[in-house]
Amino acid sequence: MGSIGTPPSAENGSANPNPATAACDGDRKPQSVDGYHASSNERTLESDVSKKRKSSILPLEVGTRVMCRWRDSKYHPVKVIERRRTHCGGPNDYEYYVHYTEFNRRLDEWVKLDQLDLDSVEAVVDEKVEDKVTSLKMTRHQKRKIDETHVEGHEELDAASLREHEEFTKVKNIATIELGRYEIETWYFSPFPPEYNDSLKLYFCEFCLNFMKRKEQLQRHMRKCDLKHPPGDEIYRSGTLSMFEVDGKKNKVYGQNLCYLAKLFLDHKTLYYDVDLFLFYILCECDDRGCHMVGYFSKEKHSEESYNLACILTLPPYQRKGYGKFLIAFSYELSKKEGKVGTPERPLSDLGLLSYRGYWTRVLLDILKKHKGNISIKELSDMTAIKAEDILTTLQSLELIQYRKGQHVICADPKVLDRHLKAAGRGGLDVDVSKLIWTPYKDQG
Repeated sequence: MGSIGTPPSAENGSANPNPATAACDGDRKPQSVDGYHASSNERTLESDVSKKRKSSILPLEVGTRVMCRWRDSKYHPVKVIERRRTHCGGPNDYEYYVHYTEFNRRLDEWVKLDQLDLDSVEAVVDEKVEDKVTSLKMTRHQKRKIDETHVEGHEELDAASLREHEEFTKVKNIATIELGRYEIETWYFSPFPPEYNDSLKLYFCEFCLNFMKRKEQLQRHMRKCDLKHPPGDEIYRSGTLSMFEVDGKKNKVYGQNLCYLAKLFLDHKTLYYDVDLFLFYILCECDDRGCHMVGYFSKEKHSEESYNLACILTLPPYQRKGYGKFLIAFSYELSKKEGKVGTPERPLSDLGLLSYRGYWTRVLLDILKKHKGNISIKELSDMTAIKAEDILTTLQSLELIQYRKGQHVICADPKVLDRHLKAAGRGGLDVDVSKLIWTPYKDQG
């Protein structure tokens, strides 16, 4: 991300004079409203003091807190994460990699010195002291950091592991990628092989997900690549939407490349190099040029905990179009085909839980609204493939369940159901089950 131009501002002591002080008669010195006007010597002295102070704190140390001008042209508090010398600068000419403390880590970026308000510089914080102060609230804080635009997977990090993870991945190594017709700004660090350490941009083949350092390499590759869709079985086609099942054992390189790609947009995703144990479900938009990936979810081939989803991602150009909700719904349709109840891998982030709670709410309320007579949680679970515990917590959060005479009773007032359905919002794209042609992995021979 490039730097933002500096808005015109006045240095200390160099502001334009008040109109009341600008008029003067003959040799009479200009007078301010209160009868005093700083002399040019005083202004020069103030400017010199300001320059000396600024030069004494440069270059800024890692850990420094300062105000930084962001893309909205407003100043926001940041923490300096890393620094690097500029190519043609002096001894104090550095660029700084900063974390905006109000925002998610995906907005961390390199900024130039002129974006920083040096008068707001705070002393370097002792990280060990800071860790002690914040350790008790780390769990809640780290959950709030999850970005609204996607559901994160594999968030099994405790507070200590989170700090270690953030130290190792503090600076984005790849700034942008090219995937199909999109150039996409990345959000997080991804541990690409060492030979890509000097690459700020990578070029992905959108079909096989091989990645290259240069555009010419990608163009040569595309002339030879025979794939026009993910290397798996197409198990769903409805209109222009397709879903492909990719076996990590049969397509190991594709699975690993998908993990590298996904890690650029998922902060605390654990990168699994052993992809043999996973199935990947790739959602694509199809046209006459081929099937273009918009997102995916993965699931373990064998899960003792009944997990039907391990990781989920909608790529940034395709977000806010209902694809995330479609992927969640699709994972449950597969569970129904397997004859099992399912649940996403735990623990969920706060916003991950909100996404699932929204899906569970819409599905359960639709059934309760149409159903006549009593219905049990087990019956709801059998109908939806949603785990009984998830149904119970969802209905409790909606205050639709009471405990009477030793058992849970669902209280479904139609007006209350309508109010909750309206609050839950639209359900996104529907899965047309008649278009799903799929055999569960355990039955594939």
